Amino acid sequence: MSGFLFVVPPLVGHINPTVGVAAELTARGHRVAWASADPGLVRRLAGDEAVVFPCAGPVLTGEDGVRPAELRGPEALKFLWERFLVPLAEAMAPGVRAAIGEFGPDVVVADQQAFAGGLVAERLRVPWATSSTTSAEFTFADALAGMPKVADWLARLLHELRGRIGDPSGTADPRFSPHLVLAFSTPELVGSGAGAGATGEVGAGAGDRIRWVGPSMAPRPAAADFPWTWLDPARATVLVTLGTANTDVGARFLAECRDALRSRADRVQAVIVDPANVLGAQADLDDLNDMDDKDDKDVLIRSSVPQLPLLERVDAVVCHAGHNTVCEALWHGVPLVVAPIRDDQPVVAGQVVDAGAGIRVRFGRVTAPKLGAAIDAVLHEPGYRAAAGRIRTAFRAAGGARAAATHLEELAGATPSKEAP
Repeated sequence: MSGFLFVVPPLVGHINPTVGVAAELTARGHRVAWASADPGLVRRLAGDEAVVFPCAGPVLTGEDGVRPAELRGPEALKFLWERFLVPLAEAMAPGVRAAIGEFGPDVVVADQQAFAGGLVAERLRVPWATSSTTSAEFTFADALAGMPKVADWLARLLHELRGRIGDPSGTADPRFSPHLVLAFSTPELVGSGAGAGATGEVGAGAGDRIRWVGPSMAPRPAAADFPWTWLDPARATVLVTLGTANTDVGARFLAECRDALRSRADRVQAVIVDPANVLGAQADLDDLNDMDDKDDKDVLIRSSVPQLPLLERVDAVVCHAGHNTVCEALWHGVPLVVAPIRDDQPVVAGQVVDAGAGIRVRFGRVTAPKLGAAIDAVLHEPGYRAAAGRIRTAFRAAGGARAAATHLEELAGATPSKEAP
């Protein structure tokens, strides 16, 4: 039996992929614990029985925290690193050190944006693996070769951070473990060359340490009741979602989606996820018992949905190209219309388009007619669904949580005490 400590930021999209891996390790008889700035969020996603060591740091309401909505490009990157990632690492470091001391893990599994995990593990001489919840980080690292000023700025930030919380003599980039990088995707989506030059050490590639395990799918806590009988099997169903981080900028885009889909109501129905009620038209579940008189039969607007079960029944997804949403859609073989906003989303959107599994539109400028044309294409042109199906096959063959758990066992030098059923 070995011990595995998962170090995660307080971000839903970064915790979800690790939940299945932790459950698989537990089923094999290993000890599992977490270190997080939001223990309540970890327990909500991983289960009330999860062992969580608390760390200092912000408890965020969305995946982007308090970053101003208008920030884009280099300004958004600067804010993300200087105002969130680096301060989060410094705040979490004491808690991570305490967790390692008390729990005694054989391996630390550090999210690629929870730098304290890798840096503290390196300092304490504990083997550590990277949990890469977005493959865009590999592409970004490769692209730094063409942006020397940005590369120098990031290298300086990480060097200074290591001096404060890590081993000053260390060299590993905390985004890329020198031991093992678990990538929750496959080359069929990312591209065959991704990661070949990712900087695990200065001037060294991380490609030989990357293990493409595909999405880690695990059961999630029960969501609020969903009106499954509302779905019309005679029409195609389209899911529209911008994730949990983009509700502050999504009003115009969601309205255009609503208009585009409503104009196709003879053949399409839509489920729109609107957590902040920016459309001002939330459906009331109590009214859904009387659809003939009260409710919209063509567009259902909900604050949240049970996304994984719903993806089994939809024909297309319109989204912001968030890595988890894209991978969950493609896990089900569903083609996409992607409208990236910022951060890794343009990279992930490019992966979808290059793989032939979807169409990209401009988030800030697309109109209902253009959205409608893109939706029509992914619904009716067979190439998009065929490409999504190829990725689905690759994802499921990659092994997901089982494969990730096996790689972690190998890093720990452990022999499974019990195979999961």
